[in-house]
Amino acid sequence: MSSKKINEEYQHQLIEKSAQHYWEKSQIFKVVEDKSKEKFYCLSMFPYPSGRLHMGHVRNYTIGDVISRYQRMQGKNVMQPMGWDAFGLPAENAAHKNNVPPASWTRDNIDYMRNQLKQLGLAYDWDRELATCNADYYRWEQWLFTRLYEKGLVYKKTAAVNWCPNDVTVLANEQVIDGKCWRCDTDVVRKEIPQWFFKITDYAEELLTELDSLDGWPEQVRTMQKNWIGRSEGVEIGFKIAGQDRNIKVFTTRPDTLMGVTYLAVAAEHDLAQQAAIQYDNVAAFVKQCTAVGTAEAVVESQEKLGIDTGFKAVHPVTGKQLPIFIANFVLMGYGEGAVMSVPAHDQRDWEFATKYGLPVQQVITDDNTNIDLNKQAFTEKGRLINSAEFDGLSSDDAFTKIADYLNKNHQGQVRTTYRLRDWGVSRQRYWGAPIPIINCDACGAVPVPDKDLPVVLPEDVTFEGVGSPIKKMPEFYETTCPKCGKAAIRETDTFDTFMESSWYYARYCSADSDTAMVDERANYWLPVDQYVGGIEHAILHLLYARFFNKLMRDAGLIKNDEPFKNLLTQGMVLKDGSKMSKSKGNTVDPQALIEKYGADTARLFMMFAAPPDQSLEWSDAGVEGAYRFIKRVWNVVMKHCQALEENTITNLNIDALNSEQRELRMKVHKAVAKVTDDIGRRYTFNTAIAAVMELMNSVTKFNDNSEQGLAVMQEALELIVLVLSPIIPHVTHELWQVLGHDENIVNHGWPQHDANALVQDEIQMIIQVNGKLRAKMMVASEASKDDIEQQAFKDENVQRFIEGMNVVKVIVVPKRLVNIVVKP
Repeated sequence: MSSKKINEEYQHQLIEKSAQHYWEKSQIFKVVEDKSKEKFYCLSMFPYPSGRLHMGHVRNYTIGDVISRYQRMQGKNVMQPMGWDAFGLPAENAAHKNNVPPASWTRDNIDYMRNQLKQLGLAYDWDRELATCNADYYRWEQWLFTRLYEKGLVYKKTAAVNWCPNDVTVLANEQVIDGKCWRCDTDVVRKEIPQWFFKITDYAEELLTELDSLDGWPEQVRTMQKNWIGRSEGVEIGFKIAGQDRNIKVFTTRPDTLMGVTYLAVAAEHDLAQQAAIQYDNVAAFVKQCTAVGTAEAVVESQEKLGIDTGFKAVHPVTGKQLPIFIANFVLMGYGEGAVMSVPAHDQRDWEFATKYGLPVQQVITDDNTNIDLNKQAFTEKGRLINSAEFDGLSSDDAFTKIADYLNKNHQGQVRTTYRLRDWGVSRQRYWGAPIPIINCDACGAVPVPDKDLPVVLPEDVTFEGVGSPIKKMPEFYETTCPKCGKAAIRETDTFDTFMESSWYYARYCSADSDTAMVDERANYWLPVDQYVGGIEHAILHLLYARFFNKLMRDAGLIKNDEPFKNLLTQGMVLKDGSKMSKSKGNTVDPQALIEKYGADTARLFMMFAAPPDQSLEWSDAGVEGAYRFIKRVWNVVMKHCQALEENTITNLNIDALNSEQRELRMKVHKAVAKVTDDIGRRYTFNTAIAAVMELMNSVTKFNDNSEQGLAVMQEALELIVLVLSPIIPHVTHELWQVLGHDENIVNHGWPQHDANALVQDEIQMIIQVNGKLRAKMMVASEASKDDIEQQAFKDENVQRFIEGMNVVKVIVVPKRLVNIVVKP
């Protein structure tokens, strides 16, 4: 047995500090590449260093840690790193508020939060730690940016963008929620500004089709990404502009409705709109009004449909009829050519607009089984064509082909595939981000910063005065010379969208110490990530960009894998009183206070037990207390057992010598091990795994047998319980494993295998009924025949009392459950 003192109380502070000290001193979670072992890369989405962990962090990182520790016990070479998503607006806002440079605020927060993570006992390889605000990290995304610029995958253009007046920066479409900034909830406006773009649209088809290979991802996430990429099969149609020698192009997925077009609508930024604004003051006023609303699709869909006639006419490509061209606030310049054909009879948005402005509604699709009333709403279903000249009678699907062929033959249209996805604008006008590595020269244009001059380091000793980024006011930063011609030039003062840094960090962990490459050959050992854990709120923003970046790195020859994350687990939120925990609602629970009062193991156990990982977890003070009591119970049972071992003779387990009670407990133990293995290893239902151990503990607590084999069975039971709990409550199990007599650290022990033979019962308990009422119980051989079971039932003294003097009508035997003797007087 261990020389450790075995009669002490459960003291979580001492136990947890001792275990954490051992892990850190021995560097037990440091990992290197080992081709003789199966690798397992487990990653939880890294946090923004806001200053304090919240309960969502605790849940996220505990889930990842349980998976990592379990896979390590399976004999795999497990990597679990941690870092910091350190750029972003909160640091700038804190700088304004507290007059502290964002760099020092961020790094102080990192130091504090790192200590909090270590207190949770998370099995991280801290040698791989990174912070995205460090120049040795963002240097490499600057390097990749210059390569992509040379390949034509990066470009700069002036475009209408989503602008947040409060944060004074551009927002991607994905960062606009219901017309408001995703961070500060300010109304977004439209603004023309030069900015840099990634050609993510070049990868739209691959990003879409490879979603089908991600069978380890939740279907909901894959569907969200498919909808965002938005592949559409349709026809691009050219409408001639009356009196001008040019066409206006529209794209439609419903060419079957072409004969029902009664007007065209263009965006406020469209050339025709700008031309009309020059000619008419009222049009100019309307165009100006449109620029005051956001450009995100969500904004356009939610606002009132408004428009104005440009005075221009479009010529219908089949009938030759002239159609009015309107400027409409629901048409986006960023989608297609900034123009749409409008079919009020068969599109609800077009119907609302036409009804408002008194435009014709021409029905061209019918459904003989539907009562269509176009005075109430548009008929948007497919059907049979009417009022469509030579196309009358065709189904909508057949008309797609026929009309597309007609337009193609007359050089007025062609079949096209389009995507809802737009190119990713990565310029931000804020300070606390990675500088864009471009030098603007009057003579040479935009020139990438040469490799020898990378990284372009963001100045960290800055003072915030007024609105805007301080580096835009620092000539010592932006005044430079052109790398090509040597003349005076201006360095780019925009910084990268912070989603840039979080799009490739998973790959940098694989070779975090490399100072000669973005990633090196070690990445091909570790990638892809085997298990990624994070919130479903990142389904579009982060996950789509990370998939895109992975393909960019692959095509640059840096890595070989096509997708970054093999399996994805999206954990639910932590709620209190039915609402998400937040400071504004005053319903937060401080993880630090919880750890200090109950210990990290209690926090971990509660988080894993309270709900399945993919569902929301309702906070419960009683649940926390219950988790703490359970750990103490396990502790006390082990201590009681070890005391009994000191007072009695210990011997090896002899399965053949066990009595029925000992066999029954052993059967329950190995049945629980089998269930926990399946629940953690395959199903990720940690709550049911814990429930199985809790149920087992009830039987273990009731088992009171200090015989040699009784103690041997108890020793095996407790060892197996400690082993299967070790990924969940690692501190106390680290201690108990030694108390149970093991010098080897439990972290290095393999996962236990259940004994299949233990699950085979030699005897089973059956109940005996007389006329359906319980009268006795008996133990019978598990393989006993029906006749043997009946004979044994009739021998029971209590049964004999109830059938004495009665006639046995029949005997019903339900195998391995019961015997029912039916009698009559």
